[in-house]
Parts: sequence; structure tokens; C-alpha cells
Amino acid sequence: METLTRRQFAKLAGAGAATLSLGGLMCGCENGDSDGVGAIGADESWPSQVVVSMTPGSEPPAGFDPLVSWGCGEHVHEPLIQSTLIVTDADLNFKNDLATSYECSEDGMVWTFKIRDDARFTDGQRLTARDVAFTINGIVDAEASECDLSMVKEAVAIDDTTVKIRMNKPFNALLYTLAVVGIVPEHAYDESYGANPIGSGRYLLEQWDKGQQAILVANPDYYGEIPKMERVVVVFMEEDASLAAAQSGQVDVAYTAATYAANQPMGYDLLVCSSVDSRGISLPCVPAGGSKSDQGGEYAVGNDVTCDLAVRRAINYGVDRERMIENVLNGYGTVAYSVGDGMPWSSPDMRCETDVEKAKRLLDDAGWTVGADGVREREGVRASLSLYYPAGDSVRQAIAAEFADQMEGLGIEVSIKGASWDDLYPHQFTDPVVWGWGTNAPVETYNLLYSEGSANYACYANATVDGYLDEALGKPNVEDSFDLWKKAQWDGTTGAAPQGEAPWVWFANVDHLYFAKENLKVAEQKPHPHGHGWSLVNNVDQWSWA
Repeated sequence: METLTRRQFAKLAGAGAATLSLGGLMCGCENGDSDGVGAIGADESWPSQVVVSMTPGSEPPAGFDPLVSWGCGEHVHEPLIQSTLIVTDADLNFKNDLATSYECSEDGMVWTFKIRDDARFTDGQRLTARDVAFTINGIVDAEASECDLSMVKEAVAIDDTTVKIRMNKPFNALLYTLAVVGIVPEHAYDESYGANPIGSGRYLLEQWDKGQQAILVANPDYYGEIPKMERVVVVFMEEDASLAAAQSGQVDVAYTAATYAANQPMGYDLLVCSSVDSRGISLPCVPAGGSKSDQGGEYAVGNDVTCDLAVRRAINYGVDRERMIENVLNGYGTVAYSVGDGMPWSSPDMRCETDVEKAKRLLDDAGWTVGADGVREREGVRASLSLYYPAGDSVRQAIAAEFADQMEGLGIEVSIKGASWDDLYPHQFTDPVVWGWGTNAPVETYNLLYSEGSANYACYANATVDGYLDEALGKPNVEDSFDLWKKAQWDGTTGAAPQGEAPWVWFANVDHLYFAKENLKVAEQKPHPHGHGWSLVNNVDQWSWA
């Protein structure tokens, strides 16, 4: 089975694909009618269908395989084709799906799930606890699954309707992951599964034209509520092609960006979905000269400017986030102070109002004096930074440029550098980088702030913060952990907040924008995670036409 690391997946998603020709996706149909019939990939035998455009990076590189990257990794979403043990509702509360009940041992080391007995795969075989165990163990044993189940030791089927998940360490955020892990059939899983998935979910894959479109149809044997939307056609295309498809009526929902939002086609509404898709910059906390092992190898570590706490705090206070949202996102975003603003685990103490004069005083008091060229200097070190962003991402490029412009007023020189992922990653621990993060789970706070976290690009290490995060994950009830997550951000004395050690500076949660036909009723959306794609159709089964 071909597997992809998170890094490889990000590179593929960032690279995108060639712009698709509308003519190449036509199936001999006329332009789309108001009822959604007659669009790209349409089939008039289906009275209720919707055609949705997504980014080329939304197409799963290894197919619709939950053991690789379908529903997880860079773009977290419900797998649709497969069922999950549990799901989250619009308020992010956990609800049972395949599971009828679940519980965690007091020490957090064993999770027990009871499984419903009426779920069947689309080949007619019954889904049992053995399939659940097979799926989880398959992810654990995979060399490079996009789904992180490294905290799991093993899953064991006790009988047909009971599965136990034994942990390597307490990690209650496992529930958020299980809400998007699609269960695959042990009897029908092989290397071709991604292209020919068999599941027990709301939809089954009717057709996949790689690089062009995927077509899902309602599963007639689904154990749950019958989907209102019987057929879902997803076309993969670049931003300009997505706009053109909407302008010509070829799609019912077209993803777009803030730069195109004013070009709303006739007969379409602008659908604005709030997100936790955060944009921010890592600020390395240690001096230059060290090294660190990462999945890609050994990398240099540290920065002699951002290692100064005064600089990191000054950057946080000196940024005008509202101005950035207006200038870069045309107002389509909300101010972000952390990677999970508004979530139950986010701390209000992460809030940081713009105060340029305070930022300047912090730098003055730390000995950073303004030189003749307007750039500050201290003990022979210029306050000069290289800021990297992934080339081809116009939003991150604009964020970088706006940030550089704002920092000039503080006496901090910022040179922006677009780079491929291959060229960017060698700088991940030494230079600030414009990152995109965000998921409907606290695990990203852990990954970014834990000293051994997988995304600790700021090289931040705080034993007190680590203790809070470990304690939070060890709570048998997720709801009991939220205050500990908040303390990891700021406990009144220490933490990652701007008044604390400020290892990151956050700017905005980017609104996800779509042009949607006026008579299409899109169901209430959860906050969208990072990735402008499949999360929109998490509940497509509840959509309908007026």
C-alpha cells in the first residue's frame, strides 16, 4: 500500500493540479438548471443531486482510503463513504454512529466501544468489531498514515459488538480523531481499496475520474437516516476555473477566495463559512546554532532575533490583525489569537490587542535601538528576519507582505521568501514561517506547544505547559480537560500567551467562501478546519433543493 507522510501530502496539496477544462468534464449535458440537474457530471435520472467544486488538493492522492489520507491529515473531514465510531454535531458534541456506547478506564489507558449490529458494508457483509480493530491497527501499523494514532497500542475485538482500544499513554483527544476515521472491511481491504472503496457510510463511490471528478451516490442499505441529497458530484479545479464554472452555471456550489468574492454570479449567494483555519507565524524561541531531528532528517535550529522574548512579545502586540484581515482577506476572516479561538479549550488570555507603542517600549527596554536605516540592532545583531511562505499560496504571500510592512514601523526588517515545500522545510526551525493550521480538536494545540510536539516549529519548551497538556489528555472525560488546555496557554504566571513566552503570532481565521445557488439549502455547518474542501460536505446528506 502506498502511503504518504503529512509533509508529502502537504506538498501535493500545495502543488495542486492543472486547471481543468470545463469541456473535459461535460457529460453531454446542457448548462445547469436551477434544480441542480444538468451540470458537470450530471445524470438526469437522479432527481436530487448537487455539483460542488473543490481545490485540486482536495482530491485524495491515494484515493478514498482512511488508512492513508482520506478524512485525515491536512484536511480533516467526515469520510462519507465509510462509517465512523462516533461523530461530532454542529456544536462539536460527540454523538454515536457505529458505536452504541463507549467508556474510558479511570487511568485513561483503555477505551471500550460497543458496536451496533445492523451496519453492513455495501458488499452485503456485516460490519463487526473485528473490522473496527482491523482499521485502527492498520493505521497504527502503517508506516506513514496521515492519521495520527501513535498514542494507540492496539485495538482488540472482544466479540462481534465490542472493541477495546489499548493506549500507549492517556490521550482523550483520541475521540476527535475517531470521529473522522472511516471503518474499512477486513475481508475486502487490499492495495486497490482507495480506488474501489467498500464502506458502510451514507454514500458509496459511483465513479472517480482521477484529476477531474468524484461522484458519490446514496447508499441504499445505509442503517441511518436516508440522505436527502441522493447524488454528490465533486469536481476538482483551480480558483479561476471554479469561478468560471459558477458563472456558466456548471456547478451548484463553487469554492472561491476573498479576491473573487465580489464576482458573485447571477443566481448565486455568497456562502460564508466560519472556520478555525488559522494563519500564523512561528517564532523560534532558541538562539541559532542547534540542530533537531525531524521526519525529514536533521535540521538547523534557532534564530538570534526571535530567541529574545521581548521581540516575540513586541511582534504580538505590534500586529494590527484587523488591518491584515481587511487588506489581505477583504474582510472575510476573524481575528485569531490562537490556533483554536472560540473552541471550548481556547483561552481568553490569548487575546492581544494591538498596541504599537507598547511594542516599541518592549524593544527599547530590551536594548534594541533604532539605527540610521530604521532597523533596530542590539549587540551587533540586526532585527532582521527572513519570513518564508509556501510559493503558490497567494493568501500566505499577502499575509507575509502585510506583516513585513507592519513590522517596518517597529524597526524590524522582514524579507519575505516564497519557496517550495522542499526548500521551505530546511528553514522550519530557524526562521519564521507563515503556517496554516486548524482543526475541530485540541490536538493541534498539543502539537504546536508540547516540547516534543510534531509541529513545534518554534522550538518551545516549557515543563509546566507540558504538564498541563499531559494532564489534560489524561482526563477520562474530555469536558474535564478544557480548563487544563487553557492553563497551558496561560495560568497567570507562564504559558504560550503573548504576555507569556509568545512562541507564535496569530493573525486570522480565514472564512471559507463559496458561491451557492440561491435555491440550494445548505445545512448548518460546523466551524471548518484547515483545508478548503470536503469539510463543506460533512452533512451533504441533509442538503436539499427549495
